[in-house]
Amino acid sequence: MSINRFTLQLDEIRAAYAAEPNPSLEVRLERIGRIEQMIAANEEKICRVLAADFGNRHPIESRLLEFQMIYQACKHVRKHLKEWLKPQLVATPGFLGSSQAWTQMQSMGVVGIMSPWNYPVQLALVPAIAAFAAGNRVWLKPSERSSRTSGFLATLIQEYFHPSEFCVSVGGTEVAESFAALPFDHLFFTGSAEVGKKVMRAAADHLTSITLELGGKSPAIVDSSANLKDAAASIAYGKLVNSGQTCIAPDYVVIHASDCEVFVQELQNAAQKQFSDPAELTNAIDEHQLARWHHLVQDAVDRGAQVIPLISCADNVELPFTPVALLNVSEDALVMQEEVFGPILPIVTMHDIDSTIRHINDRPKPLALYWFGKNKGVMKRILSETRSGGVTINDTLLHAAVEDLPFGGIGASGMGAYHGKAGFEAFSHRKSVLEVRGFFGLHFLRGTQLARPPYGNGVERLLRWLR
Repeated sequence: MSINRFTLQLDEIRAAYAAEPNPSLEVRLERIGRIEQMIAANEEKICRVLAADFGNRHPIESRLLEFQMIYQACKHVRKHLKEWLKPQLVATPGFLGSSQAWTQMQSMGVVGIMSPWNYPVQLALVPAIAAFAAGNRVWLKPSERSSRTSGFLATLIQEYFHPSEFCVSVGGTEVAESFAALPFDHLFFTGSAEVGKKVMRAAADHLTSITLELGGKSPAIVDSSANLKDAAASIAYGKLVNSGQTCIAPDYVVIHASDCEVFVQELQNAAQKQFSDPAELTNAIDEHQLARWHHLVQDAVDRGAQVIPLISCADNVELPFTPVALLNVSEDALVMQEEVFGPILPIVTMHDIDSTIRHINDRPKPLALYWFGKNKGVMKRILSETRSGGVTINDTLLHAAVEDLPFGGIGASGMGAYHGKAGFEAFSHRKSVLEVRGFFGLHFLRGTQLARPPYGNGVERLLRWLR
């Protein structure tokens, strides 16, 4: 599809938006309701196309991590949108007399959403729900790496929505580049930092505001006060669900050297207990991803790392890739330089909290951080002295499931946030309004009148009063 065709399509959506720039609460909720109905009516089919894209993905995992997030977002918006839309009064300074000031939320216009392949339904539709809540029209570009799911999702959206409400364009790199170059009113991207940089450069040509949901190396810190069995079980789940193809998966573990041996044993026990059935372990999205996992492990081994298998299957079952932990990993190994995005867990040993904090702060700011322990003093230091997009304490992933918590990164892990009210605000313009009134209704003391030229004693007295 050429850039001209994209431009014409955007013009059509803009025209539809211009005809209804401030949709009612009922219209917004009806559009969001259609997304909910679309998923509910097609859960089984979507699970099948997701499994086809990944080669293997258990339907319960898809229902839990894709559909439930969508239903939760719809429910939260229904409950709170009326309140979010209300103008918010703000205080005015005394010299403005009886004037009133407030902010009101206004839709932006046409929003572009570029969604990734790892959760290709949830990460396409949850931002769309927020954009509809804010009163916008939506144009989606899903990932080509999950081509079956993207194509089926496009078909469903065309069935439930007019293209001037919710439009979808599928395709590869050329389509994505043309899409990112359009003059959207806001552009929302979820994906890798490298692609995010390209999207940001394209958006800059039109000064398009942008939200970037990226990733990074999210640490899981196991304090000496932690219950190692519980910590290992939580980390095993956070790392192995969707085979680690999750932007907030624990990327590596930081643990005291004296606890490492016991922790590794507990990690193996937990992984074996949770994922002994190969049917419940999601595959790599494609051969390229699988080859990358093998390369990361081999590179670490070549640099002196020790490989610890986390799962052993029955003799007649062979996994495409066996989840592993890595010990004694060199700092210059690729697995310590790149976001893993797979079932590979490097374990880094430290001797004190100062070294742990320094290790994290010497690296790009992660999207998530996990801390396990009971020592409140250490917990407060971690929270106050490290920077990350979000934190879960004594578990993994769950901060992203709380709709009232903004979800987003900082620095290299992204900019902007969504989920719940934060999502509504991300796709809205907060307009500031001042209605000028005089003191006690007197016109001659109204607004700027006392400050206008010619300047004289009256303005001098005003300046002394304002001071």
